[in-house]
Amino acid sequence: MNKKTRFNLFYALLAVLGVLAVQDLFARSQAVATIPYSQFQTLVRQGDVEKVVIGPDRIEGSLKKPLEGKSRFVTTRVDPDISKELDAAGVTYAGRLESNLVPMLLSWILPVLFFFGIWMVLARRFQGAGGPGGGLMAIGKSKAKVYVETDTRTTFADVAGVDEAKAELAEIVAFLKDPRSFGRLGARMPKGVLLVGPPGTGKTLLAKAVAGEASVPFFSISGSEFVEMFVGVGAARVRDLFEQARKKAPAIIFIDELDALGRARNGVAGMSGGHDEKEQTLNQLLVELDGFDAQSGLVLLAATNRPEVLDPALLRAGRFDRQVLVDRPDRLGRVQILEVHARKVQLAPEVKLEEVAALTPGFTGADLANLVNEAALAATRRGAEATAVTLADFNAAIERIVAGLERKNRLLNPKEREVVAHHELGHALVAAALAGADPVHKISIIPRGIGALGYTIQRPTEDRFLMTREELLTKMAVLMGGRAAEHLVFGHLSTGAADDISRATDIARSMVTRFGMGPRLGPVTYESDPGGFLGGMAGPRRLYAEETAREIDMAVRELTDGAFQRARQLLVQNRELLAEGARRLLERETLSDGELAEVLGQVRREVPRAA
Repeated sequence: MNKKTRFNLFYALLAVLGVLAVQDLFARSQAVATIPYSQFQTLVRQGDVEKVVIGPDRIEGSLKKPLEGKSRFVTTRVDPDISKELDAAGVTYAGRLESNLVPMLLSWILPVLFFFGIWMVLARRFQGAGGPGGGLMAIGKSKAKVYVETDTRTTFADVAGVDEAKAELAEIVAFLKDPRSFGRLGARMPKGVLLVGPPGTGKTLLAKAVAGEASVPFFSISGSEFVEMFVGVGAARVRDLFEQARKKAPAIIFIDELDALGRARNGVAGMSGGHDEKEQTLNQLLVELDGFDAQSGLVLLAATNRPEVLDPALLRAGRFDRQVLVDRPDRLGRVQILEVHARKVQLAPEVKLEEVAALTPGFTGADLANLVNEAALAATRRGAEATAVTLADFNAAIERIVAGLERKNRLLNPKEREVVAHHELGHALVAAALAGADPVHKISIIPRGIGALGYTIQRPTEDRFLMTREELLTKMAVLMGGRAAEHLVFGHLSTGAADDISRATDIARSMVTRFGMGPRLGPVTYESDPGGFLGGMAGPRRLYAEETAREIDMAVRELTDGAFQRARQLLVQNRELLAEGARRLLERETLSDGELAEVLGQVRREVPRAA
């Protein structure tokens, strides 16, 4: 509700109250004499009353002879018993005549004001949900947050580790700064640019950096904010968003989580399409993308981590012409990201961010930002003696992120501690005995996280993008090392290897069904890649018969059994070392660096098998 509307309603309310007051005064000022009840009784006895109208509280009537120039009178009734006593005593008495203005206010005007107040509250709530300047009609307004060039304060200098994506978006910046000269050879900029990548890789930060570099207004909105319970509201918001952006062109429209708005209408991966409201909103977005001129200075940026569920009509040429992959950074990219986030942290001189980056393969930009913050918190916990963040603080932060929080209050009985110690030593010894396995960095039997009673941390020496069949088999053998150690030492199995078995089984099934590495099934794909950066929500599709399913199960079992037997054989060769390492681990609870090297340095390595 705008200011003008509130002003008019206030004066209308004052006018109503004024009319009621005037009516009451007019009724009082008419030619009516207000007389005491005792005088009324005297006039009745004298025969001066012509006629009366008797009400529950008052008596009105006319007189045969005017009284003080007034032929009408009004009086208030008094209890007859009391009036007789007062007459006998010769007392002049009268009833009390009250105005009906206050009862009218209480019975009629106050309820109206109450409901008017409720209406005002609802109107403001709708207005706040739909944006300024519209009252109830503002529900169809865009919810986009508009940042001017002074608000974004983000440039490409604040974005690191995604050099290829920055180079792609640098063209957008040049176009926004000078659209005409950019198209001097007849080229046009893409209408839409889709930023695709896993969560936390910096897609939203990149979009803000483009707006900051180009110094243009930045309209930011989430895909879920278009869809409401009211049919047609989403489409109206899309129209309003583009209309606002055209008025401020050149400008950037950024839609985060585009999959909430642009999901395929005919369903993807076994999922049904959206309801009518979502389809109407998506259709309006498609129309707007077709309608605006690429030379008008508008650029649509969108981000998603689930491109596989987007509607094909949204991704065709002429709408989202370009897709920019914002992937997890490599080792050099992680160093650059750590340098950006470490500007606000006091680092010890011995800390080398290259070493920290080597310890964090697979971390996204958001993970690295959290890592720097956790390292700073770990240094703060050390007390007043901590003057800077050390490499040990970074190691503690990595363990906290990867393995979870230490649970020192969870006390294991001696038998369980012994089983966990041999289990973790089994992982470490198998990894040390196999060529190509990632080196072991730390072993601990201190419980962490939700279900881990101990942990073994391996650190890869380099980023890997391809893995051979032998490397996958090695990985499975290391996972089976804990279960093999329990079986070898105690002669029974426990539930502690549940997660190891699950991960090994997933690797074996992928080898058989996706990578064509099965023993007998050959180079055939039996399950499609679920796709996307979050994995298949509906699971992989089955493309084989029941007989083939049995063969797949047998092949998976053969691979996992082979990994278990391979790990057990290596532990048999290093039985004394397994017992000695478990004894040290039970004494110290954690082995790392030099102590771990003393144990693993004596491992008898596996003899390479003949090809």
